[in-house]
Amino acid sequence: MSPIKLGAALVAALGIAFGSGAAMAGPKIKLEPVVTKVNTPLAMVQPPGDNRMFVIEQFGRVRVVENGKMLPVPFLDVRSKIVKQHHDFDERGLLGIAFHPKFKENGKFYVAYSAHLDFQQDLGQMLWYDHSNVVEEYTVSKSDPNMADPSTARRITSIPWPQFNHNGHWIGFGPDGMLYISTGDGGYANDWGIGHNVTDGNGQDRTTMLGKILRIDVDKRTGDKPYGIPDDNPFVKDRNSLPEIWAYGLRNPWRCSFDTGSGALFCGDVQQNSYEEVSIVGKGQNMGWRRMEATHCFDYTKPDNHPASCDKNGLTLPILEYKNCTAKPDGCMGISVTGGYVYQGSHAAWKGKYIFGDWSKSFAEMDGQIFIGSKGADGKWTMEVAEVVGMSGKLPYILAFAQDANGEVYALTSVTTGPNGSLDTIYKIVPAQ
Repeated sequence: MSPIKLGAALVAALGIAFGSGAAMAGPKIKLEPVVTKVNTPLAMVQPPGDNRMFVIEQFGRVRVVENGKMLPVPFLDVRSKIVKQHHDFDERGLLGIAFHPKFKENGKFYVAYSAHLDFQQDLGQMLWYDHSNVVEEYTVSKSDPNMADPSTARRITSIPWPQFNHNGHWIGFGPDGMLYISTGDGGYANDWGIGHNVTDGNGQDRTTMLGKILRIDVDKRTGDKPYGIPDDNPFVKDRNSLPEIWAYGLRNPWRCSFDTGSGALFCGDVQQNSYEEVSIVGKGQNMGWRRMEATHCFDYTKPDNHPASCDKNGLTLPILEYKNCTAKPDGCMGISVTGGYVYQGSHAAWKGKYIFGDWSKSFAEMDGQIFIGSKGADGKWTMEVAEVVGMSGKLPYILAFAQDANGEVYALTSVTTGPNGSLDTIYKIVPAQ
């Protein structure tokens, strides 16, 4: 199967779900271009106490945006460390960036990327696995604040990855100062195949880091690990679980964020063929995959035929779900959820609303979607489709979202399905007057 066909099949398998019924027509928004000529932007982060924004390009560069302009020289370039990517479609690359809470004092920041396979003398991994997903620490150059010092690289985590897809690897510091890492289930589809737990799938297996939210302390060391294990992690005293695990039962958590108001961790978790989901992820919670696809029972041998009943005990269900166009075209909203941010900006009517989206309603053509999630007085969430005014045609592929220090939210977009050229645009999301 060609990369583009494989990509289509796998992206179609990603799915997300929307909670309590059909989406309503939503508020009118405008997309104001902020930065253009970017290569597949997957994250944009503003460090604490800094007026600059840092953009990661999927093929391996970190760029600085200052005073509305992108600086010509990359802040960091790790292209040589990243596996060769498929031209037409790839889920590997430079996937995440996070700045230390004390970045202004220590200059430390972290990137997550798909590295060449580090199989550690494991013959099975050497023969069958695709790459390793790593988190690496860097320090800013002492002579130039707009340049990282490559010599300071320190590998924090390295996880062998069975297939090329479902990488996750959003990274971010929580309000508690700990570093959180999202990981997908290892790839392919249905949490099945080489490198997957045959009985339960990786999502439900607490002896693997795949399909999890991990939580570590980058300022300490536990034993011979290059990071510390927080004492209050939920499975620290469980001999049958990895102590790094904060939550489990995820398929492909594609872009998470902490609400700067409540501190809650929101994740868009790409599902299989029928539904997509957004979840609030808490300590020790089981988010359901692959026992469930969003709020629906799931059988990995018959992924499109959901059993009428299953064991839901101990599962935390998503706050929102919607139909995936792959298997549920009637009333569908997209094929791969893109997690966003809780708005805390200057537009009062949007305060506390969750702005997120979907990569596209079709793999064959760009048809990105932007959604607005709202929490009702009864505690239940609903979603609306934002109406974008002032733009002709369909929206570009929605890769990710970003938030600045003022709580405003941005959409990171692409006009191609692969990490090609420098053709892409980052927009600020604003109300349409």
